[in-house]
Amino acid sequence: MPGPLLHVGATVLCAHGGQAQPTTPNPRVSVGGQPTVTVSPPWAVAGCPMPPPSAGNGPCVTATWTTSATRLTSGGQPLLLADSQALCTPTATPLLPVAFQLRATGI
Repeated sequence: MPGPLLHVGATVLCAHGGQAQPTTPNPRVSVGGQPTVTVSPPWAVAGCPMPPPSAGNGPCVTATWTTSATRLTSGGQPLLLADSQALCTPTATPLLPVAFQLRATGI
């Protein structure tokens, strides 16, 4: 089933509520006037409230995507979809896309 493409303006949160942002946007493909993002560069996570190692295993600092579009690429890299999966480091918790564009989709 097709999923909406993620873009730089999408709201993506770590499981604890920290804001995740792509470190490298993909200027070759845009949706709604905003660059899309590919699977390869990590994302930066800011504002994660998970306690540091003495009281927890946080906060989330970066995230790496483990799934992406299978048929839609840009510059040889698969694009990210709203249903793509990612894991945060060091907590191994997911990223959660919560607000994104709905017009352009991919598989």
